[in-house]
Amino acid sequence: MATGTNTDEDRPDVEQAREVLWRRRWLRRSLYGALLLSVVGLTYFVFLEFLGFSFAQLTSERATTEMQKFIGGLFPPNFEDMTTYTKENEITGIDALVVSLTSWELGLLWGVIPGIWPTHIMDTLATANAGNGNVMVSAAYTTVAAGFAGTVLGFPLALVFGVLGSERVVPFPLNFLFRGTMSTIRAIPAIVWTLIYIPIFGITPATGVLAITTDTVGNLGRLFTDELEEIEDGPIEAVRSTGAGRVQVVVFGMLSQVTNSFVAWTLYILEINTRIAITLGVLGVGGLGMYIENQIGLLDTGYQNAMAGIFMVIFIVLTIELISSRIRARLRPGETESSTLLGALFGLFDPNKWLGRL
Repeated sequence: MATGTNTDEDRPDVEQAREVLWRRRWLRRSLYGALLLSVVGLTYFVFLEFLGFSFAQLTSERATTEMQKFIGGLFPPNFEDMTTYTKENEITGIDALVVSLTSWELGLLWGVIPGIWPTHIMDTLATANAGNGNVMVSAAYTTVAAGFAGTVLGFPLALVFGVLGSERVVPFPLNFLFRGTMSTIRAIPAIVWTLIYIPIFGITPATGVLAITTDTVGNLGRLFTDELEEIEDGPIEAVRSTGAGRVQVVVFGMLSQVTNSFVAWTLYILEINTRIAITLGVLGVGGLGMYIENQIGLLDTGYQNAMAGIFMVIFIVLTIELISSRIRARLRPGETESSTLLGALFGLFDPNKWLGRL
């Protein structure tokens, strides 16, 4: 038998293959090392040479003193402006937060839904106006409303541009007209869109909503386009084989495959838009950003109030992200396939699933 007769003959081939693999590994590591050194060198040039940054600026006595003074001035946070009640009655510090959260009574939510509600917070919301940047609850309501409205208003255009931007729907190069439009929108940050709209509509919360809407069209539309590029051909061919028209193929063969993804991406953009709404407030269009900017502008006397505003920002962002992430988790394939639509909706309120126990 010649079972082992080729062992010695095959050995040079094994050694040669091993040497080739070693050379490829060495080349790959060398390229990674060169890339790392290039990034470090470029960062050094840009950060230290071009921008003129110096670590001595951070460790200087003046910088250390000012930093300690600023951080020390932020604490303890002052929630005096939490609600209209605490502001008018000059309830300050943590006491204002406690009073706002512990004053509950039976009433109607906006005169429609009966229940037990935090009195001072609901009274503040009932009299809130979009331009009020002096009461935190009103400012927070403006911020959330702007992020929500911008997302809802931008969604239809994002859907249209996202669908028409896909090469599966509109052939190249016509689809690039829509892709190019979305890329142009994304190239301009929301804060710059606000500056563009201010001369036209003035410094109002509506200007911030329009900026968020425009930004949503570019960002959300691009995500929709990318999702459509990854869908399966099988359902499309199945719908087409029934004699369906072009619109029916797009709706039932394409969009039906990405419905959950579209909802998930929309919720994700809602999170981002809420953060953008906070940032735009610095320009004076209302919301928590304007409240924090106004308080910091008062220097030492407003730092504690600004810190309370920052806590409110953290609370809003974390709350929206928590709700959004849990809804997106419930939309994952397999989560609700064995339940009815009504059961899936009630499942959103199951604490075990929210805590990841199921």
